[in-house]
Amino acid sequence: MNNTPEILCIGSVLWDVIGRCDTPMQLGADMPGRITRLPGGVALNIAMALRRFGLHPALLSAVGRDADGDALIDACHARGLVTDLIYRSDDLPTDQYMAIEGANGLIAAIADAHSLEAAGDKILRPLEASGIAYTGAVALDGNLTLDLLSKMARNPLLAQADLRVAPASPGKARRLSPFLQTGRGTLYVNLEEAGLLCQTQFDDSAVAADAMLARGAARVVVTDGGNPATMAGPQGAVTQTPPPVSVTRVTGAGDTLMAAHIAAELRGLSAEAALDAALSAAALYVSGETTI
Repeated sequence: MNNTPEILCIGSVLWDVIGRCDTPMQLGADMPGRITRLPGGVALNIAMALRRFGLHPALLSAVGRDADGDALIDACHARGLVTDLIYRSDDLPTDQYMAIEGANGLIAAIADAHSLEAAGDKILRPLEASGIAYTGAVALDGNLTLDLLSKMARNPLLAQADLRVAPASPGKARRLSPFLQTGRGTLYVNLEEAGLLCQTQFDDSAVAADAMLARGAARVVVTDGGNPATMAGPQGAVTQTPPPVSVTRVTGAGDTLMAAHIAAELRGLSAEAALDAALSAAALYVSGETTI
C-alpha cells in the first residue's frame, strides 16, 4: 500500500459505543434496541469517509498501548488508513465515545477524549520533526484542546496548508475561535455551533454563514439538519437544500458531509457541485444506505 498520505486527519481516534432504538425516545427512557462498538472519533470518521471517496489519509492522534488501542489500530489498517504517525501512549487509555439515538435523533452523548487532550502537542511530533512546511490538506477536529488548536492556527509549518476544521460537538464549538481570530481554514459547523461562536442565535444557515465571515472566518460551511445548508467565502455564498430522507442515524453524519465536501473540492468541483455532493453523501449516510 502506498503510505504517502494525501490529507492529514488530526484529532480523535477512538471507539464509538452507540445505542440505537427504532422508536422515538425521551430523556430517561428505557427502551429495547441495538448496541454497537465501531471505530470512530471525528478525525477517524473523516479519514474513513475520505478513504471511501478515493483519497489516502493519514491519522495524527493519540491511542493507548492497550488491548482496545491495538484493536483500534488493526481496524484502521483494515480500512486502508495510515497509522504510522499516531502517538501510542503507555499510560493513557484509548478514548471512547458513547451515544444514545432514537428515531427522533440524538438523545444524549458523552465524548471521553481525555487521553487525546492529555497527549497534547505530542501528536504533532511527526509533523514538527520534518521541519518542512506542510502544504496539503488537513482535517482538524475540536476534540483537541483550545491551546493546541490556537497553536495550530498560528503554526508556521501549517501556514500554507489547506485547513478544514470541525468543532466535534456544540459543547466544543468555542474551541474554533482561534481560526476566526487568524482568518484561517474552512470551518464546518451546524447552526447551533455557529450561534455559539457568534454569541447569538440564527434562524437559517445563510445568515449564520454571513455572520461567521463577519467575525473573521475565511470560509465556512453551515448545516442545519434537513434545512438548507450554506457554503460561504471570498467568492460568495451557495445555499442548497439537502435531499429528503428518512433518518435512521445521526452520529457521524457531519463527519461524512465534511469528508465528502473536502474530497469534492480536491477533485476540482465547483462550489455548487461540491456542496451538492456533500449534502447527498450525508443524506445517504443518515438514511443508512452507506457506511462511514
